[in-house]
Amino acid sequence: MHRTPRAGRRAVGAAAAAGVIAAATLATGCSSSSDSDREPAAIDIAATSRAAVHDGGTLRWAVDGMPDTLNAFQDGADQQTQTIAEATLPTLFTVDGHGRPQRDGDYLASADVTGSAPQTVVYHLNPKAVWSNGRHLGVSDFTAQWKALNGDDTDFYSAHNTGYDRVSKIQRGKDAREIKVTFSKPTAAWQSLFSPLYPREVTGSPNAFNEGVRDELPVSAGPFALQDLDTDNGTATLVRNRHWWGDRAKLRRLVLTAVPGDRRVAALKAKRVDVAAIDATELPAAGRIGGVAVRKAPGAEYTQLTLNGGGSGPLADERVRKAVARAIDRRQLAEYVLRPAGLPVRTLGNHLVLGSQFGYQDNSSAIGRPSVRSAQALLTEAGWQQGRTALASPTANKAAAPQASRPRVAASASGSAAASASALRPAGSGQADVAGAAKGESTVVEPTAVRTNATGNQLTLRFMLPAGSPTLDAVGDRIAHMLAGVGVRTEMDKVKDDSFFRDHVATGDFDLALYSWPGSAFPADDARPVYLKPLPQTDGSLDVRQNYSRVGTDQIDQLLDRAAGQLDARKARGLTQQADARIWAAAGSIPLYQPPQLVAERSDVVNAGAFGFRTPRFQDIGFRR
Repeated sequence: MHRTPRAGRRAVGAAAAAGVIAAATLATGCSSSSDSDREPAAIDIAATSRAAVHDGGTLRWAVDGMPDTLNAFQDGADQQTQTIAEATLPTLFTVDGHGRPQRDGDYLASADVTGSAPQTVVYHLNPKAVWSNGRHLGVSDFTAQWKALNGDDTDFYSAHNTGYDRVSKIQRGKDAREIKVTFSKPTAAWQSLFSPLYPREVTGSPNAFNEGVRDELPVSAGPFALQDLDTDNGTATLVRNRHWWGDRAKLRRLVLTAVPGDRRVAALKAKRVDVAAIDATELPAAGRIGGVAVRKAPGAEYTQLTLNGGGSGPLADERVRKAVARAIDRRQLAEYVLRPAGLPVRTLGNHLVLGSQFGYQDNSSAIGRPSVRSAQALLTEAGWQQGRTALASPTANKAAAPQASRPRVAASASGSAAASASALRPAGSGQADVAGAAKGESTVVEPTAVRTNATGNQLTLRFMLPAGSPTLDAVGDRIAHMLAGVGVRTEMDKVKDDSFFRDHVATGDFDLALYSWPGSAFPADDARPVYLKPLPQTDGSLDVRQNYSRVGTDQIDQLLDRAAGQLDARKARGLTQQADARIWAAAGSIPLYQPPQLVAERSDVVNAGAFGFRTPRFQDIGFRR
C-alpha cells in the first residue's frame, strides 16, 4: 500500500504490486530542464476534510494477495501484513510523506529522550488507548514485545532484532500510563520501536507469537478491527473498531481484495474494486475509464543494479565494477521509467536516503561521472584488452535456458544469508516451488568488440533479472547494451519468483542483478545489513547478511554504526551521507531511480492514493459526500 514493514528489509522483485515497480513504454526525446529541476511531489492523494467525507460505505482495495501471517515481525510478513497492522494496531510513530517520523497522538501524549548516559526514553500513553478486549495499553505490552524481539529467546521466530537488542530494561513509570525504556547503547532509531505494537496476548509466548496470528487478530487497537481473512476468496475484511477512542473510521468496511496486476484496470472498470495500484503500461486504459483518477508519486523504494564483488569473478576487481558503473547512463534509464509515468526525471544519487525524503543528497560523484572512455580505460587497466570486432553491432541472441539448479547455499553463503533470503520474497509473489523454479528466457548481448584477458577469456557477466516485470526487462536490456558499448558481454537470465533471491542473489550465483529495495525513515539502522562488510565464517563461507554485492569496508561499517548511535539528528544525517559516499566509492551497487507509485481510484474516493512514504490515516479514508 505504501511502505515496507521494518521487521526485515525486503527486496522488491518481479511480482511486485503494479505501481510499486511500474512498467513503461519506450520514451523518446530529451528531458527538459524544467523536468530536471522540478521537485517530485512526495504524495498524491485526494485530500479532503473529514466533514466532507461520507459516513459509511465499503471500500474495496486491490492488493497482491492474502498475507501468510498477520505478525509483521516474522519472515513471512508482506505488505498486506503491514497494511492490516497499521489499520488495526498501535503505530506509535507514523511516517510523513518525506520519511520523517511523527508521534501519533491517538497513542502517545508524549515520548522523549530524557537521558543519554544511558539513553532513556519516557513514553506517556494516551489514557484513552485500550485494546479491543477492554484492557489499557501498558508496560506489559512493551515488555512482552521487547522480550519476543530482542533475540535472547530463540523460540520466538522473529525476522530480526534490530533496536530491541539494545534495550536493557523496561519499567513502569510514576503511573500505569508512563513507561521508561532504557537502552544499553545509544539508539538513534528508537522511534521505530513498538510500531506496530502487538498486545501481550500475541508476544507473551513463542506459540502465540509464531502461530497465534497466522490468520486471525483477535485483539486490536486501531480505527479498524479484522473481521475475516478469507484466503480461499482472497479477501481481508476490516470493520470499524467499536472500542476505538479516536476519530471514528469513516468507512464501515475496508475490504482488501486480491487482484492480479493485469486485471486491475478491468476490475476498476467493472466497479469490483475502488482503489488499485497499477502498472504504467495500464495508464492509458485507466485514463479512459470514466470516473477514475490516477494518483502519481515517487515510490518509497529504489531500483538498483547489484554487482557481485565476491569470489573470483571479474567484478571482484574494483576497477571493473567502477567501469560498469561509468558505462551506465542512469539518466537515460530514469527517463525511460519516469517520463511515461508523468513524474520528473531524476536519477537517484543515494543508497540510504531517497529523493523524496527529507535529508536527500546526491553523492554519486564519489564513483565518477558516466563516461564510455573512462570505463574503457578502467577495463584496460584491469587487464581486459579490447580485441577483435565480433559483430557489426551489439546483438541480443535468445535461446532456451536450462532448468535452475538446487540452491548452493553452503558453497557461497552462510545460513544467516539464506535465512535473510527467505524474508526477501518479491512482493506479491507467493511461495514458489523450488523444483519448479525454472529460469525463463536467456538473452546474450554481444559487444561489437570483445575484451579478453591475458589467458584469452572473454569478459562476460551473468545478469539475473526477476521474471514478470516489463520494466526490469527493458531496463536490464538497456544496461546490457550500454555495457556492450565498452566491450562487456552479458548473459541475461530471467528467474521466477522466489528463486530469484533464494537460489541466485542470496547464494551469489550471479554477476549482475536488478531489483528494488524499500526506503526507510531510519536508513542508518535499516540499511546496515545491506551494506555491512561480509564476515568470514569458520567453514570458509561468508555471512553476507543482506549485502548481496559482497562488497564492504570497515569505514562504511564504522560510519553506519556511528550514525545508528548518534542522537543528534543533524550529526546523524551527516554521518549517513558520509557512509553513502563510501558505499558509492566501493561500487558494489548502483542506485538508478526511485520508481513511480501509480494508484487508480474511483473519483469519489478521498484521502487515499499514492502515499509514498506516508503512513495512511485509515480513519479518514472514504467516499466524498
